[in-house]
Amino acid sequence: MRIVLLDTATLGKDIDLSPITSLGEATVYGSTAPEEVADRLRDAEVAVLNKVKLNESNLSGAEHLRLICVTATGYDNIDIEYCRTRGIAVCNVPGYSTDSVAQITFAMALTLSSHLTEYTSFVNDGSYSSSGVANRLTPVYHEFSAMTWGILGGGAIASRVAELASAFGAKVLICRRQKEERYEQVDFDELCRRSDILSLHVPLNEGTKGILSAERIATMKKNAIVINVARGAVADEEALVRAIEEEKLGGIGIDVYTKEPFDGAHPYTRILGRPNVCLTPHMAWGSFEARTRCVEVVAKNIVGFETNENRSRIV
Repeated sequence: MRIVLLDTATLGKDIDLSPITSLGEATVYGSTAPEEVADRLRDAEVAVLNKVKLNESNLSGAEHLRLICVTATGYDNIDIEYCRTRGIAVCNVPGYSTDSVAQITFAMALTLSSHLTEYTSFVNDGSYSSSGVANRLTPVYHEFSAMTWGILGGGAIASRVAELASAFGAKVLICRRQKEERYEQVDFDELCRRSDILSLHVPLNEGTKGILSAERIATMKKNAIVINVARGAVADEEALVRAIEEEKLGGIGIDVYTKEPFDGAHPYTRILGRPNVCLTPHMAWGSFEARTRCVEVVAKNIVGFETNENRSRIV
């Protein structure tokens, strides 16, 4: 079996890839530029990738390709309909990063709501030592038990974040398709209006693209915090930036972007370094444990495909 791994740098250098590479004749690339994809997949039977975009333009010449394994839960970078017409199977890795993403979501919420950046800066720059006062209590922060945490999403990550928020005493609101038994269920407009913390945990598709629009952001509380660990395009990035600039939101925590990495023209560059802005480099999914699980599941998906076991199949 000829296996080509296209962008292993996205998994980190510390992760053992042998569960995958031991399954056949493996060629490993740390990264693959768009113009290199077609040539590297020309003789491949299995393609393993994370962020590389696959579509007819670079798959049409991959005549031997039988399986694509994405090392992620989301697969919006793959033209699923084209793969279906070609008879190319596609597998993802559901559920591997639940604890990792929930942890970073909660860390962002704690940091922003407690104003930890401002408080640590007050100590680090010497202001505390020179103040002559034993404590400092501004900016004012509030306990989670006094807050409403709104969650958009119906998957495992959304459910885990709801459990964490509830454990800290927050009032939890959920917007999801399936009927919710544990928490109050509302539509997304109400979720935006009522939430002190709003976290987004949905895949990117036609129904979710731009769902957190400028109009909805305008209805949110002035001190509300928005956390997006889903996909960059589910939120209007320019509108979020304007809301921070105009002090119409309390803070934002963002781990995902419409362009990754974003460049100097991206709106987020205008608010870099602000204490109420927490921007991270698409790392929420990537604890050591999560990445190890991901590789192990991809290996099982490949073995399952060879033995006609339907494991994590999208197509």
